[in-house]
Amino acid sequence: MNMPPFHPGEQAAQQRWNTASWWDEARRTRLLWDHIPGAFHARLESAPFFFLATSAPDGRCDCSFKGGGPGVVRILDDKRFVFPDFDGNGAFMSLGNLLANPHVGCLFIDFDDGARLRVNGKARIVDAGEMLALFPGHARVVEVSVEQVVPNCPNHIPRLVPAS
Repeated sequence: MNMPPFHPGEQAAQQRWNTASWWDEARRTRLLWDHIPGAFHARLESAPFFFLATSAPDGRCDCSFKGGGPGVVRILDDKRFVFPDFDGNGAFMSLGNLLANPHVGCLFIDFDDGARLRVNGKARIVDAGEMLALFPGHARVVEVSVEQVVPNCPNHIPRLVPAS
């Protein structure tokens, strides 16, 4: 089943603030993808971190930082990627949400050039099998099946320089 590019709330906002006409077929093709294009694979795999948004079934949201240096994300193919679970405080806020609601939003930002990529999809927790070998020492990994990818312009992203 092919889902519409925008849900009713987004459509209502576009109507309310007069941007619905902007989203013709050409713009949707240019800015709304159903996969991660090959040109972005190396960029995502070299990202030292990203932000993960999850939510509970009742809508309560959680956004967390997922870091670990370059290689924190491994691209499996243009519709799937995986990242390790870093066992932190034991609250399992992200993983707990995933067990109840698999929908995720991932935000990748390169503070060097301002490039941004939003990746939305469904996630599953993998705690056994060959996929764990991608991240030795981790008890779990999260596999994301991509549903929508949205590139964003670098406007409003501060340029940050790592401390030496």
